Amino acid sequence: MTTRPTALPIVLAGARGHGRWHLANIRRLQHQGLVRLVGICEPAPLSDDELVAVAGELPAQSADFGALLDSTGARAAVICTPIQTHTELALTAAARSVHLLLEKPPAATYADFARMTDGVRAAGIACQIGFQSFGSHAVPAVRELVRSGAIGTLRGIGAAGAWVRDDAYYRRAPWAGRRRIGTVDVVDGVLTNPLAHAVATALELADRGRAEDVASIETELFRAHDIEADDTSCVRITTTDGLPVTVAVTLCAEQAGEPYVIVHGDRGRITFWYKQDRVLVQRAGHGPQETVHGRTDLLHNLVEHLAGHAELLVPPYRTGAFMRVVEAVRTAPEPAALPSDAWHTEPATASAGARRVVRGIDATVAEGADTLTLFSELGVPWAQPSEVGTP
Repeated sequence: MTTRPTALPIVLAGARGHGRWHLANIRRLQHQGLVRLVGICEPAPLSDDELVAVAGELPAQSADFGALLDSTGARAAVICTPIQTHTELALTAAARSVHLLLEKPPAATYADFARMTDGVRAAGIACQIGFQSFGSHAVPAVRELVRSGAIGTLRGIGAAGAWVRDDAYYRRAPWAGRRRIGTVDVVDGVLTNPLAHAVATALELADRGRAEDVASIETELFRAHDIEADDTSCVRITTTDGLPVTVAVTLCAEQAGEPYVIVHGDRGRITFWYKQDRVLVQRAGHGPQETVHGRTDLLHNLVEHLAGHAELLVPPYRTGAFMRVVEAVRTAPEPAALPSDAWHTEPATASAGARRVVRGIDATVAEGADTLTLFSELGVPWAQPSEVGTP
């Protein structure tokens, strides 16, 4: 009988914002005896109210990540901090042989990603990249359907995301909606951060997630908000074997919807709603088949991997193609401001702030995923070179 080792001592870097989710997840695993939260790294310590749900002995707190790792003896760390800080914090952990769950995107530039992966490899630590959708049991199930020929010959992968974010979303942090701060790259655009899962999951379902799987990348980046980065964009990645992977996304939707990936075959299609672990198979000669799958938590998987019980689900090399997309977005021309007649402002309500809505965008992103085409190829007026404007 296998015995459970002592709970893994862990430090959380970034416990506010999305970090609250990680704090709750660590607490859940701590209740199961799998991990023990020994430290929290934040510029300003968490208050007693913010720590009220933390069971047992309160964790140490410090703004100095390295010193906190040293003083607590942590064996693992979760990094959920601003994008531009990921590489240096990951290397700080690697230098101390501390294993990692690193939030997506793993870095703001491909050079930083390569530097991080080299450091992780040299240190011999495990590094899990935080694409939670890769833990869905639907991913291997869909890939097996494709391998078995259930939808015929694979023709391409499409993905669509139509989310709603109000104006306050871009005021929540100094780096929100920025491409860079001074000379430091941030790349907080819709393709690279809020809907990065759409890009990465599409590449994962295509089984072409390594950097060397990418032959070319075409981007069309737009913004309705008064920000530096893009909020309404599409990208087409062509793989080395010619497979198109097209992703169309927005944060200015008319109605918020569940993001999804479509696997196109010549005899059918598979739709995967990756936040819901839901799969719909539609193919010639069969009725539609819908299934809902389980999911493995990435931190739990990291713990199991360190105990020798599981393969790591999201090692850095499986996000190399995604990082090629981040680099393409980073080096692309500045996102084009949409003309004023392409969007309107929805006034604030009791439950949400004022937000900008791009007219017809819900149908546009869906059509992009369905036809594997870019906005400009769909004939969207504002996506034509003569129609885009500057602030």
